[in-house]
Amino acid sequence: MSNNYVFLHKAMNYKTFIGSIMNTGKIITELRKTKDWSQTDLANKSGVSREMIGKYERDEAVPSIEAAKKIADAFEVSLDYLVGEGVNSKLDKKNLKRIEDLELLEEDKKKTLFDLIDTYIRDAKTRRAFAS
Repeated sequence: MSNNYVFLHKAMNYKTFIGSIMNTGKIITELRKTKDWSQTDLANKSGVSREMIGKYERDEAVPSIEAAKKIADAFEVSLDYLVGEGVNSKLDKKNLKRIEDLELLEEDKKKTLFDLIDTYIRDAKTRRAFAS
């Protein structure tokens, strides 16, 4: 790999990383409002100061890994979810746990549950398609 390519690859990854971090404030605000929490409520539940929560939400600061973990735990979401990146970015901890638990079931029970889930998903997609 040429040095130019390596630099470009790192720059693109950095840009993606910074872009996802910049969304964290918006995600924190949305999660907080969904739970009908004030910034003080989130501060009390997470152990992160209300002042810093406000700075994160206004994109004046980026949470450290430790602060982000505390906030994610308070919301019961993964760090991926909090920063809007990664395979699990759309799944909260409760749904991730459910998927993990599904994997522990016997194969016939798993198949039955997945068939049922697939049926509901297909029906929902059909209803959306005809509603348009």
